[in-house]
Amino acid sequence: MMRKFILCTAILAVISLSGGTVKSQAQAQPQPPAPAQDLGPTGPVPYDAVDNWLKPFDEGFTFGAVVGVLPESANRIFILQRGSTRLPNPVPAGYEGNPQSAGITLTRGEGKVWKNVIFVVDGNGKMIETWSQWDSLFARTDTQPGVHRIRISPYDRERRVWVIDESAHQIHVFSNDGKKLLMSLGEKDVTASDNRHFGKPQDVAFMPDGRVLVADGLGNARVVVLDASGKYLTEFGTKGTGQGQFMSVHGITIAPDGLVITVDRDGRQVQLFRESASGKSDFKSIAVWKGFELPLDAVVKGDNIWISDLGKPKVVKLDLQGNRLYTWLWPTEGPSRFREMHTLIVDSAGILYGADQQVGRAMKLIPKKDADPKTLVGR
Repeated sequence: MMRKFILCTAILAVISLSGGTVKSQAQAQPQPPAPAQDLGPTGPVPYDAVDNWLKPFDEGFTFGAVVGVLPESANRIFILQRGSTRLPNPVPAGYEGNPQSAGITLTRGEGKVWKNVIFVVDGNGKMIETWSQWDSLFARTDTQPGVHRIRISPYDRERRVWVIDESAHQIHVFSNDGKKLLMSLGEKDVTASDNRHFGKPQDVAFMPDGRVLVADGLGNARVVVLDASGKYLTEFGTKGTGQGQFMSVHGITIAPDGLVITVDRDGRQVQLFRESASGKSDFKSIAVWKGFELPLDAVVKGDNIWISDLGKPKVVKLDLQGNRLYTWLWPTEGPSRFREMHTLIVDSAGILYGADQQVGRAMKLIPKKDADPKTLVGR
């Protein structure tokens, strides 16, 4: 029974991440054999989920595939979703405030409506802003994935909001209040691998000097380096599973010392890069860590890196040598379940947030009082 459950979970994960069917995923990206899992030391989840934190606010609708969460402050948390979901009438008795509990399969586009793609909640999960003026910008067909990540540079005094639109092959930059679209990178609905286009971009990360690294992504399997104005500088990475290569680049983050961590979902590996000198933009691979199931996102703190991995939903802590220091497995049933932690992020108070696009919600997780500090992501 357990083998059947794990197999079903893995199949659902591939469907969800492709935004389509198993067939379309296989055509788009051949998958290498799943590696044997060496989880290292394992233990309990060191966080308690805040029950029913994200509260539905639109009568007749629930959330969609929540792919991004961004805690700018304790009382201003951005949520990015692939549209809202129309609730059935009558609402099922087991409805818990998310589409999965209403029997809705988000990967099939059931009940999808392109509204409230970006909204903001306070620390209690109550909606305080909706950026509905931009919903038409992100609207696609019901079966297209849509948006993918939302980020703010920690070095940007204007706190501009970057939204990655996978399906349109674009990246949009908004003013912090959402009133202005300041810049759009890439050409809408056009995919290419030149210096003006993207191919299903997935993420962005920011250098202290203003440069931006684009995880580009599922179509192009490269990292594009831009200057502070969005102008193309260079790129690195080619298609493949060797050092310096990617099968895909699903996530990217940068440590304060310039270490670049890339998350290769389809290559099932994490790779580290450094440039030869500050500002050179000649990033070279220095390490490849294999043995993941479907890694999705990364957080770096000090000498440790935390990876959100799918298959058996989990978070893995590693040191900079790639040693696995601690792994916890998320429960896959019950109110605190995670089916897919698409985005993993921690705020300045040490509260962990996760976006689950299969259940259709964002989760707020508080460190347990008796948790070993070494198992926590930290601030």
